[in-house]
Order: sequence, then structure tokens, then C-alpha cells
Amino acid sequence: MPVSDADEASFPREFLFGTATAAYQIEGSPGADGAGISIWDTFSHAPGNTRNGDTGDVACDHFLRVEQDLDLMARLGADAYRFSVSWPRVQPTGKGPASTDGLDFYRRLVDGLRSRGIRPVLTLYHWDLPQPLEDAGGWPQRVTASRFAEYAGIVAQALGDDVGMWITLNEPWCSAWLGYANGHHAPGARDIGRAAAATHHLLLAHGEAVSVIRSAAPAAQVGISLNPAAIRPATDHEDDLAAARRVDGNHNRLFLDPLFRGSYPADMLEHYRDRAPGFTVVRDGDMEVISAPLDFLGVNYYSPGTMAARSRIADAMAAGYCVTAAEADPILSDLGVLPVSRPDFRRTEMGWEIEPAGLTELLKRIHQEYQAIPIVITENGAAFSDYVAPDGTVRDPDRIRYLDGHLRAVLRARDAGVDVSGYFVWSLLDNFEWAHGYSKRFGLVWVDYPSGTRIPKDSFRWYSQTVRARALAPLAESRG
Repeated sequence: MPVSDADEASFPREFLFGTATAAYQIEGSPGADGAGISIWDTFSHAPGNTRNGDTGDVACDHFLRVEQDLDLMARLGADAYRFSVSWPRVQPTGKGPASTDGLDFYRRLVDGLRSRGIRPVLTLYHWDLPQPLEDAGGWPQRVTASRFAEYAGIVAQALGDDVGMWITLNEPWCSAWLGYANGHHAPGARDIGRAAAATHHLLLAHGEAVSVIRSAAPAAQVGISLNPAAIRPATDHEDDLAAARRVDGNHNRLFLDPLFRGSYPADMLEHYRDRAPGFTVVRDGDMEVISAPLDFLGVNYYSPGTMAARSRIADAMAAGYCVTAAEADPILSDLGVLPVSRPDFRRTEMGWEIEPAGLTELLKRIHQEYQAIPIVITENGAAFSDYVAPDGTVRDPDRIRYLDGHLRAVLRARDAGVDVSGYFVWSLLDNFEWAHGYSKRFGLVWVDYPSGTRIPKDSFRWYSQTVRARALAPLAESRG
């Protein structure tokens, strides 16, 4: 029977429930034990790049509070924990021998997870490129892919026996396009051509790392986490349809096609031929490396997107849409589009529309248009205006409704034949939310940043009950 919001909905025993974090967002202690500097250390310390000038210098202080956080995970009862390794903590300059102290931190983390019965899921790259590699040209340079493969080999040799699930890259679209095209993320560049070259070299780094991990840990499952979205046109006018197709090409197909078809989409190569000659960096044999078979695809999903052609923005607004992005964004300007939003939809604190049905739509599309590969939701969550009540509790019913709706969306996709085998909440802890600093809270656990105090929210208890029951109880106000 189809999953209804009013039904109790169950998951199979083998379904993997987890939580997720990223190194720069939670660890703090930059430079500890000889760790190097990342592009996010540099970017966040430059004036004007983050809200309130916030940095990840302390973040959640996880580096020093790892045992406390491991105990929280055990209390939660989730099956798995997805974390990322800080590249400059392992290789301070991005090349050369590993830091023994840096590797020891992740060994302690992995050992602590395993001793508590929690499955470690390791992400090799969550945006913290060592600054010396950026100084040498960063991801737009081919050598960075080779450096990444070396780093992957170091980590896989050290942890391959104890980590069974590996993710090469997290959201390479963000690394390439937010980092090199519109400057919203580190390293803060604004060059479409560099973003195109970074796209290819990130994917090449992924492919090379797949081979390295499999060599060091033959039994491991290896995948990549993308952030695809359900992209819709604002109207059925041909200009809006074309606008949505261009955004889909840049955001979705530019990554899915190389991974699963061994080629870049022809319309995107044509679009960027003159605007971004960065795709001329592709060499013979690269696509075979990039399209190496995967064990799973990680999907990070938060919200769908609705696009209007710039020439038709007045028509979209007349139809009731609101413009949701600045005219000056170079990615959107190049694509000739503006995102629009629907005012009747609920939103998160990030301003993102809440539409669980978009997740079902996206999962079905990937299943139908690409390989029938197992899919893991490696991130899903929402920021809301959480606060500590006078009684010391943090009540977050909006987050519970959000998570419930998206887990039901996963079940609908499974009912439609999509092999969705796991789901990870973003995030275990409130943390440093990149350019937003500490202004947005995604966590199941409240973090008081001045003191480091952790307070499990109501969503923590709800998720714990869901995981232990392998089922969603009816929510009176749940909407999908």
C-alpha cells in the first residue's frame, strides 16, 4: 500500500539509519598536532566572507570532546555515523607523508564508533582543501586530483580494515561552482572557466580515489555524495522550460552523466564551449576513470528548485512567484535564469521550500534515467529557529515534521522500486554553517557555542525512537 502521512510506516531491519557531520564544521582546534591550514580557515578569516566574521576555529570543539560526542551517538542509537576526514589534519600541506597524530585522531574516532556498535561511514573530502594546494592553483589544476588520490591512499591504508563504507567527495558541485564561480564558498573565486575545470578535476579525483580505496580495502563499499535537486520550470513557456533544463544540466547532469554514462551532457559542453573553456582539460581516458563502477550513490537533499528565464521574470512574479536570488550571481547570470519560490510553501530558516515529494521525484528520476544503483540519503535536514526553553529543553516540532515527511518520501520511492538503503540526518550537532557562520542550526543536538554544552533536542528523542522501532508513528500535523 502507498505510504500515507497518517499511517505507521516501517523500514526493513537492514535499512541504515545514521547522522552526519563534516570536519571543519565541528572539529575546531585548527593547527592542533601540526595540522595544516585549509581553504576554509583562510576564507573564514577574511573579512566579509562569513556572517559576523564567524570561523571554524572552535566550532563544536569536537576534536577535544570526541568521547562526549561518541556517547551522545550511542545514546541516540543510530546505526551509523558519517564523518569527514580533514585533509590538512592528515597531510598538512596536501602532499608528502601523513601526520601520525592526525591519523591517530581518526583511528580513535573509528575505534570509538565500533566499540559502541556504530558503523563508521567515512567521507574523504568535505571542502577543506589544504591551502598550499589552492596556492598552487587548487581544483582547476589537474595535479590536485593526483594529490587527492595520494591522500585517499594514506587514509585507506590506515583505516581500510575498520571502515566498510567510503565516500570520496561531498557535493563536488559546491566545491566547483560555489567555490570558483560565484565566490560564496572557499576559496572565493568568481570565474566560470575555473569552475568548469574544477568540476572535471574533482570528478577525476573521485575516480582515481575509487581505485585506490578498492586496492587498500577490497571489501569496502565505495560511493560519492552529490546534491542533485528536482528542478522545475516556473511555467510551461518554452523559455522557462529551457531555463530549467540549463540549470538541471549544470546542477545535476554535469555530474550524474560522467559518473554513470562516461560523458558530459552535450548541451552543457555546447553551453560552456565559449564561456568556460575549462572543459578542454579533459584528456583521453579520463572518462573511463570517472565512470568507475560504484557500490552506492549518496544523495544529499534539502529542497527542490523552480526556475524562470530572466526574460520572463515579470511573468513569473505575475503568476505569484517570488524571486529568491540576487541578479548578480554569475552562475545564474550565465545560465540566464532566476530561481523563484512559491509563497504558499513552508520554509526552513535557510529560506528553502519544504517539499518531501521533491525527494521522491528525484530518487525515481535517478533510478529511471541512470543505473539502478543502491542510493543512500547521505544528508537531509533543516535549520529552524531553535532555542533553549526556561525548563532547559529544546523543542523543535518543525524539524520533526520535516524529517518525518522526508523519511516517508524515501518509503514512497522504495515502494516505486528505488533501492534506497539508508538515510542520514544532517546534522548530529548544531555547527558552523559555512558562510552563514553560527546563525543556522541543523542539529539534533543543541550546542551552546560559548560553553560547548550539548542539549539533545526533541528531534533527537524522536529520531532515536524511530530508529529503534524501524518505523514512523503517525504525526497529526505531518505533511508530505
